[in-house]
Amino acid sequence: MVFARDESQSADAGYGLETELTDVEGPMIDAVANAAEAIDALLKPLVRLGQRIEHLIEEGPDWMDAPARARMEGALSSLGWRCDTLSGWLALLSRIGGPADPEFVDWLMIDRFEGREYDIGICRHWLDPTIPVTEVVTKPAHGLMITSATLKGGGDWETARARSGAIHLDQAVQEFEVPSPFNYAEQAKVIIVTDVKRGDMAGLAGAYAQLIEASGGGTLGLFTAIRRLRTVYARIADRMAQSGLPIYAQHVDPIDTGTLVDIFRDDPKASLLGTDALRDGVDVPGRSLRLVVMESVPWPRPDILHKARRLAGGGSAYDDRIIRARLAQAFGRIIRRADDHGHFVILSSAFPSRLLTTFPEGTPIERMPLTQALTEIKAAKSKTVQSSLSPDISFGHDAGQTDIPGNKSGGI
Repeated sequence: MVFARDESQSADAGYGLETELTDVEGPMIDAVANAAEAIDALLKPLVRLGQRIEHLIEEGPDWMDAPARARMEGALSSLGWRCDTLSGWLALLSRIGGPADPEFVDWLMIDRFEGREYDIGICRHWLDPTIPVTEVVTKPAHGLMITSATLKGGGDWETARARSGAIHLDQAVQEFEVPSPFNYAEQAKVIIVTDVKRGDMAGLAGAYAQLIEASGGGTLGLFTAIRRLRTVYARIADRMAQSGLPIYAQHVDPIDTGTLVDIFRDDPKASLLGTDALRDGVDVPGRSLRLVVMESVPWPRPDILHKARRLAGGGSAYDDRIIRARLAQAFGRIIRRADDHGHFVILSSAFPSRLLTTFPEGTPIERMPLTQALTEIKAAKSKTVQSSLSPDISFGHDAGQTDIPGNKSGGI
């Protein structure tokens, strides 16, 4: 069904395919009925077996010692997980051919990588994922505090309440803001490079290599696509090795992300390339991270789920909120404590001016060609080296550390 509705006719086999789960025809409904019958045939004996094990545990026969009880309880937990999975699959199948549920988004997908299909599936997501979070986590809690410098996501308190799920609560919430402890006007600068062409992989790789060399390492490179990350890494790895600047890459090096970050943190000359996991969750204070480079504006991927949420969330304004939150998270990797300094470089001339207010108030922002950006970063590096040789230098402390950047930190 997915292939039949593929308008591109698999022109680009490197990407996955999706189709909305609507207008399902007879043969598909027959196949769904067969699948549901087979799953139900698996589920019923599992349920009966689980009930029998429960009775055994309650009765506690003479032969059931402590190790046997532990094995029984483990088996019961395992059966419960499998029954929940099968029940979920049955719920997905029962939706096909029936009326649409406005609270959910349903679609069919085929995952592909490098021309190979490796997964297929029927998918269902909440249109508003804060609804189940509120019901399961927030409402039963005696109290809850949600705090983040990017909580508003480029909007106001209404945006914060929507993102946190507070709009689904019966009672009113309390809100507070505190000023940032950092002087962004003096500690950071945003540079938008204007002469790296979109789609020019050679130019993109060259820009990354020159920026890393200008900074002497200490660079976090962020990508919106794994394929571009791997291409850039392959093009610059040898050059970085010859320059004596170690470079590591998520999705390339066979090391887990946490270990890669630890290696990066311990070596001020090292650089690290990665995707959204590094954009949102890296804490590297001090000299080890002094330059963040983004290869493009982090536009949301226009898949079926995003399109549905965009339609329900206000169209382009919804996109802007997502982009602002991502940019704020990425910018926040630079200034982690009171004595940090660094540059935030975006290699995209098509950076919309309306998004410039994403960055903390007072942060210098300038559009310039790559050569000028390199000159500025080299100058900052030289200034830092000179300061480190001065006997009057004072070092910062962890008291000024914050989790996520922003001019103000907000909480609900």
